[in-house]
Amino acid sequence: QVQLVESGGGLVQVGGSLRLSCATSGRTFRTYTMAWFREAPGKEREYVAAISRSGGSTDYADSLRGRFTISRDGAKNSVYLQMNSLKPEDTAVYYCAASSNTGGVNYIPPVSSYVYWGQGTQVTVSS
Repeated sequence: QVQLVESGGGLVQVGGSLRLSCATSGRTFRTYTMAWFREAPGKEREYVAAISRSGGSTDYADSLRGRFTISRDGAKNSVYLQMNSLKPEDTAVYYCAASSNTGGVNYIPPVSSYVYWGQGTQVTVSS
């Protein structure tokens, strides 16, 4: 089982940037596909982005493509979310998630496969 701890959230003005980090426990980071989700007040949790075990494949929610970038660092057992040109509608709690699946190293699984979750980090974008 993997433990996930997010950090890097905070208050930022419209148009600003933030970089979220998710540190994972254990020596098995390379075996997990990683993703970010977010949950805004009064809304359902939504998918943001995912990165394959190798880091060679990434996927984004269509509405966020071009502003957000997901990456991972195997040496630090961490995954990151760089968020640029932030908008008030990006305000949400952002969650890191992990999937242990049998797909190839470049496989991006369906969102239902993410069963390990962090506790989230708040991002607030002020206008």
